[in-house]
Amino acid sequence: MTSSDAVELLKKEIPLEQDTLVLSNDVKTGLVLVDIVNGFCTLNSGNLAPQAPDKQIDGMVDESVKLAKEFCKKNWPVYALLDSHHPDIPEPPYPPHCIAGTDESKLVPALQWLQNERNVTLRCKDCIDGFVGSMEKDGSNVFVDWVKANEIKVLLVVGICTDICVLDFVCSVLSARNRGFFTPLEDVIVYSNGCATFDLPVHVARNIKGALAHPQELMHHVGLYIAKSRGAKVVSQVSFGI
Repeated sequence: MTSSDAVELLKKEIPLEQDTLVLSNDVKTGLVLVDIVNGFCTLNSGNLAPQAPDKQIDGMVDESVKLAKEFCKKNWPVYALLDSHHPDIPEPPYPPHCIAGTDESKLVPALQWLQNERNVTLRCKDCIDGFVGSMEKDGSNVFVDWVKANEIKVLLVVGICTDICVLDFVCSVLSARNRGFFTPLEDVIVYSNGCATFDLPVHVARNIKGALAHPQELMHHVGLYIAKSRGAKVVSQVSFGI
């Protein structure tokens, strides 16, 4: 069985129905950008960056840029998570990546303009889960405060990796919402074409000690499926209404 056959079988066994989303001024919506940094997205920019042109990752960046521009045009709130690690604190099972202060931990070139936008909150995180990474030493949470301060009812999430950082963040937010920590947050929505993950085929993983195979299309689908099974909405198209 080829990898494409496996993906088609998976999609048949665990089908994922996706909706479309029309955003309007009537519902306060916030955009979360998860780890769209050089170390994960820019060609040959680190241990976890793509080593060859990657259509899925490039498409994710393009879609995220489009959304970010529209949100900033409307002065809607944007929360950008940036993976940023201390060089002496590993994050197993992954090799060193996105070390704080390096280009790897910076937003991709197409999004660096966000640093100058008043409606954008940038948050460096040193762990997989951006919800946990938004916690302060005093127990407060910058992300929770951002949602409440902006009275966000709908959260639109994009970024990388679909089945890792995006999924962990979404699951934590959903759990906190269900516990009533996020008033007035109602819906967490994942935009599938605005997400991507990395590709590590099994024949490559076999030659890397300790590596786990990570076929891109299959794991992207699994990440979206699990997010929906936890209570997120998954959409394949986002547009802006009046």
